[in-house]
Amino acid sequence: MMTTIKMKLQKKKEIIISSLQLPKDIVYHAAVVTILGNRDVHIENYRGILEYSNKTIVIQAKDCKICICGSNLLIQYYTNEDMKVSGKISGIQYIY
Repeated sequence: MMTTIKMKLQKKKEIIISSLQLPKDIVYHAAVVTILGNRDVHIENYRGILEYSNKTIVIQAKDCKICICGSNLLIQYYTNEDMKVSGKISGIQYIY
């Protein structure tokens, strides 16, 4: 019964968000990952850095972990809101 109520509330929330044309990344605090070729990744709305090496960088987002794999990986900069990773990127994986 509780899941039915939650599902109805979620549906109403989605209708309101859609009708007001609010950005979903802001409303849901979702991570925004922008990939530029195989050299740069820009991540917004992340929570923290869990692992950092020149081959793997693992970022904690709200609902998942974002794993960036490659070689010569380097965090160019990071703030409370966003970060830029550069290097030769071979893959990005979302772990739920």
